[in-house]
Amino acid sequence: MRKNTSPAEGPDRLVYQCRLGLSTATLDLVSTVIRCHLEKIRSRWRKLPPGRIALIVLAVLRHDQRLSDMAGGNDISASTVRRWLLEVIGLLAARAPRLDRALKKIARKGGVVVLLDGTLVRTRTRTRTRRRTGDENRPNYSGKHKAHGLLFLALTDEKGNLIWISAAKPGRSSEITTARHNKITHHLRQAGLGSLADLGFTGLDDDPDDPVVITGRKATRGHPLTAAQKEANRLVSRERAANEHGFADLKNWRILTKVRMNARHATTLLRALLVLTNAEIVR
Repeated sequence: MRKNTSPAEGPDRLVYQCRLGLSTATLDLVSTVIRCHLEKIRSRWRKLPPGRIALIVLAVLRHDQRLSDMAGGNDISASTVRRWLLEVIGLLAARAPRLDRALKKIARKGGVVVLLDGTLVRTRTRTRTRRRTGDENRPNYSGKHKAHGLLFLALTDEKGNLIWISAAKPGRSSEITTARHNKITHHLRQAGLGSLADLGFTGLDDDPDDPVVITGRKATRGHPLTAAQKEANRLVSRERAANEHGFADLKNWRILTKVRMNARHATTLLRALLVLTNAEIVR
């Protein structure tokens, strides 16, 4: 005699739902990227169609949902969601513009200046299995922000649209050293553009007679700023305010609340989010 092992009564399985504050164009973009990739590798079958895969990936990126939550409501495993997530992130990151091409595109449109700034994306120091301590995690500690994280530089146009983002550097790295590593002044001169930056980039430009990076002036104990220099600093700060919109748009993706990846994967993630942000917001 067969035994009935199913419960006589009980609630149905819970399904986690969330509302994505994203446009249909963004969903179509990700769906098209997945569909083209499947055609390229000649993959004839996936558990879900490209549109559903795109929706799940965007939900994880936008709301930082647990993979198990997204998997349970769609009859797939958490490992499958993770594989789709990493696959789509890599495909989107490949569409992120290079620094030289991004600057030349701004110059072709008639732009004359871009905005340069850095931000710290915080990282988790504790995982379920181990805790990174000592020499292993010390490079990621930022004394400026008093937190562990990864440093990124970004360029925005005059309206605050993100146009480029750098590779991740350990949190203890300085912004000016990272800018020199990426040869930002060289690329600006090649494109015939200038840049506005905060006082953290003072001394970045090695040509004071014909600077391409304008940072304002710093006061010292023996040399306070004049009224004209203070007004110039206010003008630079006012123009740079648009850059904050670019970083705010990027950090609307809640997966950046605290990154759980190493520097290489975090770079891929940020560049993928750059592509999605530009698809979602155009000023």
